[in-house]
Amino acid sequence: MKKKITLKLIAKELNVSISTVSKSLKNSKEISEETREKVQAFAKFYNYKPNNIALSLKNKKTKTIGVIIPEIVHYFFSKVIFGIEHIANQRGYNVIIGLSNESFSKEVLNMEMLANGSIDGFILSISKETLEKRDFHHFNETIAQGMPIVMFDRVEDSIKCDKVIVDDLLGSKKAVEKLINSGCNHIAIVTTKDFVNVGALRTKGYILALEENKKALNDSLILKVEDSELIDDNLTQLEQDIEHMLISNPEIDGVFAVNEIYALTVMKVARKLKKRIPEDLQVIGFSDGVLSQNAVPTLTSVSQHAQKIGERAAELLINRLELEDYEEEEMELERYETEVIETELIERESTK
Repeated sequence: MKKKITLKLIAKELNVSISTVSKSLKNSKEISEETREKVQAFAKFYNYKPNNIALSLKNKKTKTIGVIIPEIVHYFFSKVIFGIEHIANQRGYNVIIGLSNESFSKEVLNMEMLANGSIDGFILSISKETLEKRDFHHFNETIAQGMPIVMFDRVEDSIKCDKVIVDDLLGSKKAVEKLINSGCNHIAIVTTKDFVNVGALRTKGYILALEENKKALNDSLILKVEDSELIDDNLTQLEQDIEHMLISNPEIDGVFAVNEIYALTVMKVARKLKKRIPEDLQVIGFSDGVLSQNAVPTLTSVSQHAQKIGERAAELLINRLELEDYEEEEMELERYETEVIETELIERESTK
C-alpha cells in the first residue's frame, strides 16, 4: 500500500465509516472492542499518522457557534434559538446571534464578521432576499474555508451541508385535510411568493390535499403575499388583500395560512366582516406560537417543534466540529445529513 494512509483510506479498506475509524483510534467506547482493535492494528501496521496541520487548525477553537436568523420577533425563531442554546451549553459552547432582517447584504456581512475567527461554525436560516436572488456564494465560500454550516427551516438543496427541516408539504396537506374533514368546501390559502421554499412547499401541500379530495382548485382563493405588505406594523395592506379575497369570494368557509401572522390576520379581518369563527369560517395556521395559543378564539396550528429543530441543528454542528482527526479532503466526502422533524396538528377553537 503505497498511498498516503488517511482515515478515508483506512475506512475504505476495512469497510467502515470515517467516523468509526476516527473514534476507534481514540479508543471510544461507542465502537465495539473488536472493531477498535482491528482499526488500531491496521493503522499501526501501515504507520498511520494524523494530519498535524489539520489537527492544529482544529484545535484552535473558540467553542462558539454563530446563529444567523431572518428575524428575532418571530416565536418560531426564538424557540429554535432556545433549543440551540440548550444543547450548546450542555456541550460547553457559547452562542452568538446575528440578524439578517431578511436582507442578503446583512446576511453576508454577519457571516463575514463572525467567520473572522469569532466562531467555529454556523447554524442559519436563509433570508428571503437571498432566496430571491439565488446568490449563495457566501455559504459556499464559508464551507470551502473549512467552517461547517447547518441550515434549518429555509434551506438550499445545492449547498453541501447538514440540514434540519420539517415536512412542510405533508404538514400542510394534513392541515387542509382537517378543514375538508370538518366540512369546508371552499378553502383559501394565504401564502408567500414562490421563491420562499417553505411557502412554496406548503402551497403544494394545499394543492395536493384539494386534488386528492377532488376539490376544485380556484386561483382566486390563492393569495400570495408580497414582503412589502409586512413592513407596516399594522399590516394594513395584508388586511386589505385578505378582506378583498373574502368579500370577492363569499363562499370561502376555510382558510389555511402558511404562518401564524397570516392566520391571525385572517381571523382579525373575518371578525371585521362579522364572520363567526369557526361557525362561518375555519382557520388553520402553520407554526404553533404563543400568539396561536392565546388568540381569541385560539388558533388550530401545525406545530414545527421549533425547539427540537434547534436542538438537532446544534447536535449536528457540534458533532461535526468534534469529529476527531479531521482531514480536509476526508471531510468533504463525509456524508451530510438532512433530518426531517415531524409536524403535529394542534387542534383548537378556530376549527370545528
